[in-house]
Amino acid sequence: MIRVVCKGKLKPDASIEKYMSLAREVVLETRKEKGCIMYTYHQDIHDPTILTTIEEWENEEALQQHNQSEHVRRIVPKLREMRESTEMNIYREI
Repeated sequence: MIRVVCKGKLKPDASIEKYMSLAREVVLETRKEKGCIMYTYHQDIHDPTILTTIEEWENEEALQQHNQSEHVRRIVPKLREMRESTEMNIYREI
């Protein structure tokens, strides 16, 4: 099993509502993908401009296919433009 934790900090002028509107589309489409066990968004309790995805995938191949999917290639660059920083960690269950 592969788990991905991707933490992003929005730019000061970014709209959380606009960001989440795009992010929700990614969530809906991703959850339909083969190999996706879990894909959720979380907002920091103390800083609402910190948004984190937590993902679980059956294997690395499923994650790679997800990263090449149409919705990821179309929407994720727009999300990146609204973030001032991103930290992504990919873990393998041991």
